[in-house]
Order: sequence, then structure tokens, then C-alpha cells
Amino acid sequence: MTIVTAATVAGLLWVLASTAAGIVLVVLLIRALLKYLRSGPARAENAAVRRSLGECLKAERTRCKMTQEFVAEAVGVSRQAVSKWENGTSDPSTANLLALARLYGISAEELLRQVTGGEA
Repeated sequence: MTIVTAATVAGLLWVLASTAAGIVLVVLLIRALLKYLRSGPARAENAAVRRSLGECLKAERTRCKMTQEFVAEAVGVSRQAVSKWENGTSDPSTANLLALARLYGISAEELLRQVTGGEA
């Protein structure tokens, strides 16, 4: 005759709870990976928009015959920041985007309209 003690029951419950938690974590990880994999087109589109914004910023800067150093000093950032904006590595903050538009003599709306292809 086997006697089931409270410790045995508690141990069994602990194993079951740990197993269930592990299964839930694996399911959540798989769902997150699938969501990431399905977001490929959206990430590619965002990258294209960043490149387009960078191209627009560079085009406006060259149109105004300004150097990256001059733009950086006028906006109050480093020349490397301006370079990253133009290369699409990073995006300017809203305040910096407004300052750039003002510096280039156009409205922020017009600058963003160039990025979206006139749909803004």
C-alpha cells in the first residue's frame, strides 16, 4: 500500500506547473517569431521611407548649397547626425525636422510631402 503525502502532491504540482509555464513560454516565443517574420514587408517599407526622407533632406541641403557642417551648426546637432539622417541610418526628431524645414525655406508639410510622393 502506497501512502501519498502532502510533500509528494506538492512536488507533483510543482512539476506540472513548471512544465505548463515552459510550454506557455515556448508558445509565446513561437508566436513572437512568427509575427516578426510576417512583418518583413512592413519593415522593408519603413526602410524605404527612411531612405526617401534621407534623400529628400540631402536634396534640399544641396539645393540650398549648404554643407552638412553648416546644417549641423544651424540646427544644433553634430555633422554625424546630419549624415545619419541623410543616409537613412536614423531619423531626425520632430523638432529637428521642423528646424531643417525652416532652414531650407520650406514648410515641414512640403518636406514630408516629398517623402510620401505627394500624398500628404
